[in-house]
Amino acid sequence: MPSSDRTLAPASPEEVGLSREGLANTDAALQALIDAGELAGAVTLVARHGRLVHTNAMGVKSLATGEALAADTIFRIFSMTKPVTAVAMVILYDQGLWRPEDPIARHLPALADLKLADGSAPGRQPTMLDLMTHTAGFSYGFTPDDPVDALYLQSHPLRASSMTEMAERLGALPLAYEPGSQWRYSIAMDVQGAVIEGLSGQSLPDFMRTRIFEPLGMADTGFFVPAEKQDRLPGLYEMGPEGRLREARSLLGRDHQTTPALPSGGGGLFSTAADYARFAQMLLNRGEWAGQRIVSPQAVALMTTNHLSEALLAAGHGIGVQQIRPGYGYGFNGVVIYDPAAADLPVGAGTYLWDGAAGTWFWIDPVNDLLFVGLIQRMAVAGMPLVQPMTQRLIAKALLVG
Repeated sequence: MPSSDRTLAPASPEEVGLSREGLANTDAALQALIDAGELAGAVTLVARHGRLVHTNAMGVKSLATGEALAADTIFRIFSMTKPVTAVAMVILYDQGLWRPEDPIARHLPALADLKLADGSAPGRQPTMLDLMTHTAGFSYGFTPDDPVDALYLQSHPLRASSMTEMAERLGALPLAYEPGSQWRYSIAMDVQGAVIEGLSGQSLPDFMRTRIFEPLGMADTGFFVPAEKQDRLPGLYEMGPEGRLREARSLLGRDHQTTPALPSGGGGLFSTAADYARFAQMLLNRGEWAGQRIVSPQAVALMTTNHLSEALLAAGHGIGVQQIRPGYGYGFNGVVIYDPAAADLPVGAGTYLWDGAAGTWFWIDPVNDLLFVGLIQRMAVAGMPLVQPMTQRLIAKALLVG
């Protein structure tokens, strides 16, 4: 099917080889979590063969008012920003502006001559491939008793007033490990935002808007939610010590109504299920949408290929549900399931996925030509239901034919 026809026009499940009952069972499993008080609500979207077959909104947008969640609710997608940043990066890769083997400092001089925590020079400076795969030696500052993370918490590079200041703060911090020797969830995708600005001459929001969001028709996606759309934001919750959902604070501190001073390529976007599905379908179309070339097939392949060594895959790295392991590797800014049997997941080889801090998740499965977007509003802390693998197993049971 030409990519111009793979633009999420509606279809019945049966037309694309999906079981209506299987889709209902997937939503029923999420509804059970809502009924149990684990989630306030959920929006799910499923597409196959470039056709939209299922969208459902369950539960409430606000626990205080009981207002129902809607399909066009604008969610805080946090780290589901990272795959979008990867696409922005590979657009510039297509232009020949960077290569994986380049030292990061070639494109961001503030990160020249990085040192290890003991003050010594690393065996090599981190490369762009390291930056794209969380193996550069950066961190996020999540662990106060880690000496490098403690320095991140003192410096707060993500509280800088500009990309330039963020890079300067980061350049003064030590690497957490020798580049390429570990996988550690990190500030890397925010650094990519600074690289994008430097290479493109545009701000990160303008680059994403003009090169990704507008071509894809992602009208409700951006780094802020304007005043006239603020009523479409849902409540944000976490599980309290008494076992009930309570209001939670956004990782961004507040919901921006104008472009933030430091737009986060690692976690700053807001989006809807329909918008994110357009992005995901473009990846399944190998970089095209409605006859427009967003990025080359070769760049999509580079982004959605595992780049971790066998040693890193076996080393026990990961974050939350995303535990790196044999079969479950990492491409550019997202997991790649390159061996489903080894990963113990019923998806096709080459499935690319990621999630967000408020529990949102998605995957694209090129073998089964399928995408799934799930949006919820519960901060993903200890005890969070494992909704991504759960829905992957349920959707696998809904597959009827190829």
